Amino acid sequence: MSVDLWDKPIELMMDNADHFRCVGSNREAVAFLMTSWPTKGGKSFSVARRACLQALDGKMATAKAKLAFVHAAREAGILRG
Repeated sequence: MSVDLWDKPIELMMDNADHFRCVGSNREAVAFLMTSWPTKGGKSFSVARRACLQALDGKMATAKAKLAFVHAAREAGILRG
C-alpha cells in the first residue's frame, strides 16, 4: 500500500488570490485537478493528473507525483509562494 500523504501541503491561490486552499495528498490533488483547476488540458495538467493517479495505485513515488503537481500549479499561476 502506498503512502498518500505529502510531507508538506501545497498552498494554492483561488479566486484571484483572495482565498487559499491546501492540498496535502495525492487523493486531494486528483480531486483538485478534476474539480477546481483553473484550466483543463495542457501538458503539465495531464502529467500531474497521471502522476497522482499512478501514485494512488502505488505505481509512482508520492514525491514524484507531488513534484508534478507543483510544476502544474506553478504553470497555471496558482502556486502560492
